[in-house]
Amino acid sequence: MATGISRDRALDLLQRHIKNPNMIKHCLASEAVLGALAVRLGEDREQWAMAGLLHDLDVELTNADLAVHGMASVRILNEQGLDPEIVEAIKLHNEQACGEKRCLPFHHALAAGETITGLITATALVQPEKKLAAVKPKSVVKRMKEKAFAASVNREIIRECEMIGIPLAEFAEIAVGAMQAISDELGM
Repeated sequence: MATGISRDRALDLLQRHIKNPNMIKHCLASEAVLGALAVRLGEDREQWAMAGLLHDLDVELTNADLAVHGMASVRILNEQGLDPEIVEAIKLHNEQACGEKRCLPFHHALAAGETITGLITATALVQPEKKLAAVKPKSVVKRMKEKAFAASVNREIIRECEMIGIPLAEFAEIAVGAMQAISDELGM
């Protein structure tokens, strides 16, 4: 297997390390978005999706402390035999902890892809239906400009989509579509 571990093993790791059901849903959403981005860019879908799935493995272990978040994941995932390219992308999704800069399309895709899931979820939750089906990509792009809306979502990281050659409107369309495709799993 190209990733070094199976998806079932990855899901087991998630269940063992993450107890918050909303964080598990975030990881599943990130997996879907990264898989869709890989398809769009002609990259390895399994590899990119696995990075999305496991990128926040240590979030509860580190109490989401950005000074260290990601570094425990690196140790855990290396011990599990995960593909080193995936481990590197996971490490670099939080530049603050590792002190390095994202430089490859894979790195930028993971950072932007996992970040936009929060904006899409927030956009869904303000809809009367509170469902992903009600979210339009144009609404997500519009919400990007509203700094007070989902204020903790870093818009600059989302804009890294442009560094991989995908304009923001298309990026939102890909991400919304990917999340809508698994809306039952996400409970939205």
